[in-house]
Amino acid sequence: MVQKLLDRVKELPSALHGSKVVDSILRPGSPMKAGYSDSPRNRSYVIMNNVLYHLHPVKVKRHGVRLSYTLCLGGLSFFLFILLTITGIFLMFYYAPTAEAAYQDIQELSTSVAFGSLVRNMHRWGAHFMVLTVFLHMSRVFYHGAYKAPREFNWVVGVVLLLLTLLLSFTGYLLPWDQLALWAVTVGTNMASFVPVFGSQVQFTLLGAVAVSADTLLRWYVLHVLFLPFIIVIFMAIHFWRVRKDGGISGPL
Repeated sequence: MVQKLLDRVKELPSALHGSKVVDSILRPGSPMKAGYSDSPRNRSYVIMNNVLYHLHPVKVKRHGVRLSYTLCLGGLSFFLFILLTITGIFLMFYYAPTAEAAYQDIQELSTSVAFGSLVRNMHRWGAHFMVLTVFLHMSRVFYHGAYKAPREFNWVVGVVLLLLTLLLSFTGYLLPWDQLALWAVTVGTNMASFVPVFGSQVQFTLLGAVAVSADTLLRWYVLHVLFLPFIIVIFMAIHFWRVRKDGGISGPL
C-alpha cells in the first residue's frame, strides 16, 4: 500500500504538467521540466539569468523599443522604485518612528537638513508617479491583449505588483504623523473592518490597537521600509523573469 502511494506521488509532476494552470506558470524550458537537473542551484541560475537578460537582453524585438508602443511605462516604474529606495534610505537617517519625534523629524527635514526638503519631495512625488506609471503600464498591457496566453501568469503577477504599490503608498501616508495622515489612516482601516468574516481582525492587525496609536506608526513603518519592499523585489524579479520566459515584450495586436 505504501509503495503504491509513493508511485502515485512520483507520477504527480508529470500529471500536473498537463494542467493549463501549471503550464502557464512553468513555461517550456523551465528547470522543473524534463531534461533539467532539478536542484536549487539550477533553479536559481535559470531564474537569475532571465532576470538579468530582461534588463540587458541579447536581442530585442523591434516593437519592444518603439516608444509609441511601450511608452517605457514598465521601465519608468522600475526606475521610480529605485529612486524611492535611494531617497527612502536617506530619509531613514533623519526619521524616528515614534509618536513624540515623527512629526518634529519631518519638520526638521524641511528646515534643518541639507537637501532634506528636496529629497523628501522627490520621495513623495516619486511615490505618486509610481502609482500612476504602474496603473498606466497595466492599462497598456490590457489594451494590447498581453494578458492572454501564454502570459496570463505574468498578468497575475502584475496585478499583485499593482496592489503592493498601492499598499506601499498608503503605508507611507501615516509616517508624517500629522492630522491629514491620522484621519486618512482612520478612514482606511475603518473601510478594512468591513471585510467579510475577518474584518475586525484585519483592522486590529493594521492598527495594532483599537485606534490609531504609536503602535500603529511603528507597525506601518516596518511594513513601509522592510516588509512590502522585500515582497515587491521578489515579485519584480519573477515579473522580469517571466517576460523573458514568455518570449520578450508582447507584440501589437
